[in-house]
Amino acid sequence: MGDVSATSGKHRVVIIGSGFGGLFAAKALSGKDVEVTLISRTSHHLFQPLLYQVATGILSEGDIAPTTRDILARDKNVRTILGDVHDIDVEQRTVTSYSLNHETVTPYDSLIVAAGAGQSYFGNDHFARYAPGMKDIDNALELRGRIFGAFELAETTLDPEDRERLLTFVVVGAGPTGVEMAGQIAELSHKTLTHEFRHINPRDARVVLLDGADLVLPTFGDRLGGKTRESLEKRGVEVQLGAMVTNVDGTGLDVKYKDGSTKRIESMTKVWAAGVAASPLGKLLADKTGAEVDRAGRVHVEEDLTLKGHPEIFVVGDMINLKGYPGVAQLAIQGGRYAAKEIVGRLEGKEAQAPFVYKDKGSMATISKYSAVASIGKIKLTGFIAWLAWLAVHLMAMVGFKNRISTLLNWIITFVGNNRNERATTMQQVFARRAMEDLGPNAYPELPRRGHQEQLEADERREAEESRNAS
Repeated sequence: MGDVSATSGKHRVVIIGSGFGGLFAAKALSGKDVEVTLISRTSHHLFQPLLYQVATGILSEGDIAPTTRDILARDKNVRTILGDVHDIDVEQRTVTSYSLNHETVTPYDSLIVAAGAGQSYFGNDHFARYAPGMKDIDNALELRGRIFGAFELAETTLDPEDRERLLTFVVVGAGPTGVEMAGQIAELSHKTLTHEFRHINPRDARVVLLDGADLVLPTFGDRLGGKTRESLEKRGVEVQLGAMVTNVDGTGLDVKYKDGSTKRIESMTKVWAAGVAASPLGKLLADKTGAEVDRAGRVHVEEDLTLKGHPEIFVVGDMINLKGYPGVAQLAIQGGRYAAKEIVGRLEGKEAQAPFVYKDKGSMATISKYSAVASIGKIKLTGFIAWLAWLAVHLMAMVGFKNRISTLLNWIITFVGNNRNERATTMQQVFARRAMEDLGPNAYPELPRRGHQEQLEADERREAEESRNAS
């Protein structure tokens, strides 16, 4: 067990999560008279809005996931720790994290919890085995392998039913992620891959977008949602609304429609882009502090983003339930900066800030090359102008000059032509997650320690001796 404690005597701030909320909080505390420890289960900061471009071969994972240490290298009062947080002791004010079963306990004076959200399967977590979500790099690389692998397998199969199943792609959820995924898969089949196969026509691929709602992109309103549906259908995407998925297995999924009818869709490649669930740390904090959580696991916070009775604990981003604010990147960024400013203000003896108010900077979603929708206040944009706005906003929102340049070059290659540089896939990408699930706790071995190798060798000798005696 490791014990990470302050040695400078300064106020200790622990930040959980390296997403938008955690990273921007750390940046806001850089150079201040505090000692900051950022704990994250990954070694990178993920620009999640572009995950679908990793899954469809436009960008590499490095383009959208720069290492956290690199980003914070010049912030000398900020330290990063790799670990998955399992416990928060609000009485002793410590955070316990694990990395490969190695335990680290980190004390804090102020705590910022920005652990984000994961995929929600609405109580059907077993769906995840066959329909990966779109929340992390592992998901994106697995889906890349599944999507491109489906075309490869279809090229070699002689069975027409198997070929049809392989060339049917189903995306569940018609929010921004689902729309972007469906549009990109359709673009792959109709443009990028058209001349690369000899026994199949990639244009024969069927792309289906399902949602239980009555509108595509419901948060964008009827007009933009309607325009988006028209654009998708023009590109060959089947949009099925009022459709609830009741079961998912290896070869397809079962769907129930609002009129009571049911249908089986045979498909080898399914993408789950419906629903989000807050980090389990929200429930942990609620149990520890008496705070309430909603059905999605989001924590009810005070108007200054703290927990009632615990002014030293801030919760930001996707994890909060406050005034119906949406779980978007800007909410996390603004919340992280607000929490950091409040901590510094307290140390400097300043009055508390006004209650946190989220400033909505609009929503955008791409449909395919040269087509997008944008809702910015009263301004509603569609088509090419919206697409250019989407490119500019997302490029500037990325962290790091190198990543912006690399992304811009890959976009030029993809959008000027129809090529995609990042199409390398492996069987490991496709099946590693399932293998780790099957292994359970054994997927995470203990770290080797002094005497550990000697013990393993002794156990092997003993087992060999017992085997010889038995024979």
